[in-house]
Amino acid sequence: MNKTQRSKEAKFQSEDVIKILLENRGLKTKSEIDEFLNPKHPICFTAKDLGIDEKELQKSVKRIKQAIKNNEAIIVYGDYDADGICATAILWESLYKLTKNVLPYIPERVSEGYGLNKKAIENCKLKIENLKLIITVDHGITANEKIKYAKELGIDVIVCDHHELGKEIPQCSAVIHTDKICAAAIAWFLAKTITNHPTPNTYLDLVAIATIADLEPLIGINRSLAKFGLEALRKTNRCGLLAIFNEARLKKEEIDTYHVGYIIAPRLNAMGRMEHALESLRLLCTNDCDKAKSLADKLGLTNKERQLLTDETLKQAKLLVAGMEGQLPKFLIVDSDQFQEGVIGLAAGKLVEEFYRPSLVISRGEIYSKASGRSISGFNIIEAIRAQADLLVDAGGHPMAAGLTVETVKIDLLRQRLMAEAERQITKGMLQKTLFIDLKLPISEISDGLWQEIQKLQPFGLGNYEPNFSSKVIVKSFRTVGNEGKHLKLTLSPSTHQLSPLFSAIGFGMGHMAGSLKVDREIEIAYSLSLNEWNNRQSIELKIKDLTE
Repeated sequence: MNKTQRSKEAKFQSEDVIKILLENRGLKTKSEIDEFLNPKHPICFTAKDLGIDEKELQKSVKRIKQAIKNNEAIIVYGDYDADGICATAILWESLYKLTKNVLPYIPERVSEGYGLNKKAIENCKLKIENLKLIITVDHGITANEKIKYAKELGIDVIVCDHHELGKEIPQCSAVIHTDKICAAAIAWFLAKTITNHPTPNTYLDLVAIATIADLEPLIGINRSLAKFGLEALRKTNRCGLLAIFNEARLKKEEIDTYHVGYIIAPRLNAMGRMEHALESLRLLCTNDCDKAKSLADKLGLTNKERQLLTDETLKQAKLLVAGMEGQLPKFLIVDSDQFQEGVIGLAAGKLVEEFYRPSLVISRGEIYSKASGRSISGFNIIEAIRAQADLLVDAGGHPMAAGLTVETVKIDLLRQRLMAEAERQITKGMLQKTLFIDLKLPISEISDGLWQEIQKLQPFGLGNYEPNFSSKVIVKSFRTVGNEGKHLKLTLSPSTHQLSPLFSAIGFGMGHMAGSLKVDREIEIAYSLSLNEWNNRQSIELKIKDLTE
């Protein structure tokens, strides 16, 4: 196969297969396996478990309770992505039960940008009588100057953030920071500490969406948040979420990480990318089911527009990559005044998928330009970007994803420096995309029982990938399906024997490989297992990741 793989010989019993899968995930002792298969409920986690400073947590609780007692106005100041929106909804709703003098605020991406900004702080101060406290969620950890400005206006700030720390910790009322969980989980824990949620699953539906959407590794604490959060999501009565499910034609009881990551979260994100994320927040928080339907329809339509714009942006970005002279650089950096700021991060992610190199897509402005980047394993993109701080207006993010603002006249110098940094840090081996194969498994051993055992390892995602197998199989039939024959549909068998069982398989985006296949010829495939439903009948289907003769 054309991708690096590691494998073990299967012992062909479900329990032995599961044991190997667990070992491949670093779980060997009984206690490790028990904790993985039976994670404790998030309600049991302490501040220490979450990496939160207990003193800072109590300082924030004290300041919030003081604001409530004195009837001071409070703003929950969020962000325009799914994590920031969910975090804002959780904390605003929780505080609204204690005081009606609290408002949510989401900045507008193009005019205000990410996080705190002086103009927004000033406007809030002018419009909101007795504004004394701003609580940031999903940002603020590097907003030192803005926090100082708020203080000058008589406004205290509490920072709740999970992004990478800057050189200085903000000087404010309290800093609740951890890189172990997403911002919505921080907001949930803070709200739980203040209000003592009456039921264990309160707001975990929103925490699950944020955890999965923000690509938190689904191990340890985040596995627990996702597992119990998905259970809460499948039982949610939140009419905004129900409206999204209906608009997207999702079966509530079947929602998993795929539906969250590829269907629900993109709809919530679309408003912030194309218009204003406040509409997504309104959808999550409304109790009016008619309004929820209207907003969900709007999100669905906006998401389709976002998809078209992303495709067009990616097409332009790939043309710029194709125009690069000589060997493809280790860091792809493209810029254009035609790139819309709301989708440059998505375009960067798709460049990484296709070329497997760190990628930065820059929306070039007249004076200032905004950029969004995505990285590959082993290259800390925010660290590389912050090393160029003397060129930047602002920057923030994670090791795998980051954003920045730069003066347009400095783009070329920034490009030179980042590409030089990548040359120093990135080895040839790091640019080789690998597919990890858990074990070799004759497809004749695939059964409903094995499928059910594998489901105990759910939820799958970053850090707990879906198990991959490899098998030698006989091609019994094949055809291309989808628009322009983009996908490959196969019927496979373990042998040429007429009585051998048949298995259905699908290779998404692999239609171009049909020309090399022949009926009754042996091939080797790498795949995962999925459950296909057709005409109310369920069957196991092989999702092909790679194949070779």
